[in-house]
Amino acid sequence: MDINAKHAHKPKAGLGKPALFAMAAASGIAVANIYYNQPMLGIIEADFAHEPVTGFIPTATQLGYALGLLLLLPLGDIVHRRKLIIGQFIILAAALVVAALSPTAWALAIASLIVGAASTVAQQIVPFAASLAAPEKRGSTIGTVMAGVLSGILFSRTLSGFVGQHFGWREMFWLGVPMALGASGLMFLTLPDHAPTSRMAYRNALRSLAHLWKREPALRTAALMQAALFGSFTAFWTVLALYLATPKFNLGADIAGLFGIVGAVGVFAAPLAGRVADRKGPHFVVWLGTILTIAAWLMFGFWSSLIALVIGVIVLDFGIQSALVSNQHIVYALDPEARSRLNTIFMTAMFLGGAAGAALASTVWSYEGWVGVSVLGGVLGLVALAIRVIEHARPKTQPAH
Repeated sequence: MDINAKHAHKPKAGLGKPALFAMAAASGIAVANIYYNQPMLGIIEADFAHEPVTGFIPTATQLGYALGLLLLLPLGDIVHRRKLIIGQFIILAAALVVAALSPTAWALAIASLIVGAASTVAQQIVPFAASLAAPEKRGSTIGTVMAGVLSGILFSRTLSGFVGQHFGWREMFWLGVPMALGASGLMFLTLPDHAPTSRMAYRNALRSLAHLWKREPALRTAALMQAALFGSFTAFWTVLALYLATPKFNLGADIAGLFGIVGAVGVFAAPLAGRVADRKGPHFVVWLGTILTIAAWLMFGFWSSLIALVIGVIVLDFGIQSALVSNQHIVYALDPEARSRLNTIFMTAMFLGGAAGAALASTVWSYEGWVGVSVLGGVLGLVALAIRVIEHARPKTQPAH
């Protein structure tokens, strides 16, 4: 246990529905910003005369998110979360202004890095909700907030695809500014005050990450699994717009964005997975989510049609989100006094996996096309399954806290 736990201020159990839904909405608004550029990538490339760096703008955003998770998320345990969340939304709004004004592809890549880092406010909200929830409702609470996150991920693509196609990519970033400021105001009005759970210094909080990683085998398994699964997820969405633009389909960014609506079926997976995890335990749901992810890529690879993409994206989103919510359920139960730092490790690993998946998908797409990307996504799913199998086969020991 955290040596500073004796200083912890524990929140009152329970979380009202208005505050819970506000947290879910704000989380969705925040995380949406790291996906705006994906369906607009072809439009951005054309605007910057196909500069090579443009293809890696989604990767820069994912890397920014990973850096923000690593460097900003530990603050949730040692500062007032309410103030931190409100402040990060304001910084996010400023970063979106910089993105909208970017004169070159390199400038947009740098701005995207900052947008990604500021968007980690979504992951300040998730452990906050878990801390406020009654223990017997923690899974469903996490699931509700994660449903908001998934809604933001999916509908961001629909919104940005439409705005990018009909008005321009800069206008999409401008639209994000009042949305971020509105979320900041919503959090100001609804979030309860919450004293830090630890009084440790920031540098010690960062140092403790290595100790938590070493101490908690369940954390390592969940983090590595979700990194592989999220790499598979981002591989699909990174190249989808490019795949749909090929002569096989000849479809624009607005249609690529509409796949966000198709994948919105996965929104129902998060709260459902949370409720199942509360009743039967989260491990079963993790297995199921991983198998569904692999099944989606088999469909993409062997059934080359628009119908396969529609059905596959539903299966993929359902699988990824089910595994995510259940792995978070496992991680947040490990140490109540260190939930933000546990989330730091888990989400940093996940988004590093996402950044790797985006970069690999861009490279594989250039050389092997959709078939190569399908193989990549399937292999990443199999890696996640292998990690789960290895962990399941190991003798279980109680960690020394």
